[in-house]
Amino acid sequence: MTRLIRLSIAVAIVLASACTGRGCGAGPATRGALTLATTTSVGNSGLLDALLPAYGESARVDVRPLLIGSGLALKMLADGHADLVISHSPVAEHAALRDHPRWTYRKLMFNDFVLVGPVDDPAKVAGATNVIDAMRRIAGSPSRFISRGDQSGTHEREQQLWARAGVTPTPGRLIAAGAGMGSTLRVASETGAYALSDRATYAQLASSLDLMVRFEGGTLLLNTYAVIFDPAAPHATSAAALAQWLSDGDGRRRIERYRVAGGVQAFRVWPEGRRRTRPEDDPF
Repeated sequence: MTRLIRLSIAVAIVLASACTGRGCGAGPATRGALTLATTTSVGNSGLLDALLPAYGESARVDVRPLLIGSGLALKMLADGHADLVISHSPVAEHAALRDHPRWTYRKLMFNDFVLVGPVDDPAKVAGATNVIDAMRRIAGSPSRFISRGDQSGTHEREQQLWARAGVTPTPGRLIAAGAGMGSTLRVASETGAYALSDRATYAQLASSLDLMVRFEGGTLLLNTYAVIFDPAAPHATSAAALAQWLSDGDGRRRIERYRVAGGVQAFRVWPEGRRRTRPEDDPF
């Protein structure tokens, strides 16, 4: 099956499936509706439930989220199938902005990635000196690594880390889940494998997983999120209003206050005064 066919099928599945959380719209499209394509790590963390109902009530807009990888979300924005994107894939974002220089781009928030794995840590990842050493330990062990394999921001970071490590697990031990963050973590838990996760999704699901954070910290695991829209698109005015609410309005305060299971702060808002208009911008 070609990549184009797989992508078409993925889009069809996304458009045909309805999100069931409190932030999801129901029934046919209504006047004033917005489609927000966003990474599964944002949806799986529960953040949308803390944001979209409040915005929808105040702005009288039905915001319908589609939870997909960042790469596909950006493609949907380019094709006119989404009005707004929240992405965490700087490489894909850079390419998208190169091809669509009129798009409005703004860093929104950040957290970090963590390497999670079995409690007994067979690859001895917890003793690694840095994340590259951790990836090499996984590659050199008999352990499996469950990859997102879905053109998401997490998948992008996985590929960057393997490239820097200069080695990957042998065939059969690097397994592509082709799924969102929550599903990938469950597969890793059930198979005693390692995986890369955003901290918020792992913290939200940790009590149901047989996984522990085995390595964390360092600039290579920084995870930034941006809000993006096309100012020339049909719903640009409404998309701009939502982007503004998220980055500088009440949405910003709600993001900062949001906690996942165990009281863990899921995301930190982008610091005031820090540059935020380029994919390579960082919060420090």
